[in-house]
Amino acid sequence: MIKLNLRLWVLTASLALSLSAFAQTDTVKAKIIEDSSVVVDKLYNRGIEDFKNKNFNSALKNFSDAIAMKADFERAYYNRGTTKFEMKDYKGAIADFNSALGIAEKPDSYFSRGQAEYELGEKQKAADDYTKTVQVKKDYAQAYYYRGGIKFEDGNYKEAVTDFTSAITYKPDYAYALNDRGSAKRKLGDLDGAIKDYKSSLVANSDMAFAYNNLGSAKRKKGDFTGAIAEYTEAINHKKDYIIAYNNRGSAKYDAGDYENAVLDFDRALGFNPSYEYAYINRAAAKFKLKDYKGSVDDCTEAIKLNPKYGYAYLNRGIAKEMLRDDNGACDDWKKAIELGVEAARDYIGGCK
Repeated sequence: MIKLNLRLWVLTASLALSLSAFAQTDTVKAKIIEDSSVVVDKLYNRGIEDFKNKNFNSALKNFSDAIAMKADFERAYYNRGTTKFEMKDYKGAIADFNSALGIAEKPDSYFSRGQAEYELGEKQKAADDYTKTVQVKKDYAQAYYYRGGIKFEDGNYKEAVTDFTSAITYKPDYAYALNDRGSAKRKLGDLDGAIKDYKSSLVANSDMAFAYNNLGSAKRKKGDFTGAIAEYTEAINHKKDYIIAYNNRGSAKYDAGDYENAVLDFDRALGFNPSYEYAYINRAAAKFKLKDYKGSVDDCTEAIKLNPKYGYAYLNRGIAKEMLRDDNGACDDWKKAIELGVEAARDYIGGCK
C-alpha cells in the first residue's frame, strides 16, 4: 500500500566557476578554482540525477560526500534517507530523517520517517509521525491518507473515514483516498456511501481495477447482482489476470443462480492461480448446485490440501459426501469442521455415530 513520497530538491550552483589566469614566463594556463559550496551543490545534484536513474549506490555516495563537506545539509540527509528507503534500508533511512529533522523540522521528513517505520511494522510510530506531519503542514493530504490506512487496518473504521475525508478535503481528486473511504464505509454498513465513493474514485482515476472490484462487491452486498457482475467485468477488462475479480464475479453469478457460468469464472481464477483455495470452495458450491456431487467433493478436497485448517471446506465436503451416500465420510468431515471451530456443522451430525 505504501510507497514513499519522494520530494527531491535540486539546487543550482550558488556560485559561478571562478576563472583565474596567472601569467607565466612561457605559458598562460587557466586554473579552475571551485568554491566549496559549488562542489557541495554539484555532488548533491549528481545524487539527485543518480536517484532519478535508480543508480542508488552512486546516489548514496554523492549525498554522503555532500554531507561530509556540509554537515548541516538538511536536504542531503533527507534525500539520502529516501535513497536508503528505496534500497530497503529502513533503519538507515530513519537515521537520516532524524538527522534532517535535527536541522530543520520539515513535514516531508516526518512523513517519510513514518513510511519507513511502517515498513518495519512499527505502525504506532508511523501514525505518530503522520500526525506530526499535519501539525507542521495542515494540508498534507498523504499523511491523513496513510494514517487513515493504519486505522483501517486496525479496524477503527470511523476514524479511518475521518482521516480519508481530511485527505480528500485537501486533495479532492485523491482517487486512492476516495476508494479507501468507500471501503471503510462498506465495513460500517454504509453501502450507499461506499458506492458513491467508489464511483467518485473512478471519476478521478478510471484505470483503478480494484475500485471496480470494490464497487462490484458493494453492489453485490446490496443484492444488485447484475450491477455487481458488470463492475467485476470492468475490473477484469482493466486487469486481465485479476484473480479476485474472477472469483467475485463467479460468486455474483452464483448468487444470481447462474451456476454454470459461475463455474467458468472459478475455472478462470484457478487458471491464473491453481493454489487459490477460495475458488476451489466456491466452485465446489456451484457444482453442488449443478448436482455434480463428486466434482464438489473433489474441489473441497483440493481446498483442504491447500489449507488443512479450512473448516468450511470440511463442512461442505461432508454435505456433498452425504449426497453420494457416503455417510461415514460425511460424519468424519463434519466432526473435523466442529474441531476447527465451525459451529454450523453441529446441525448436521445428529445422525452420526
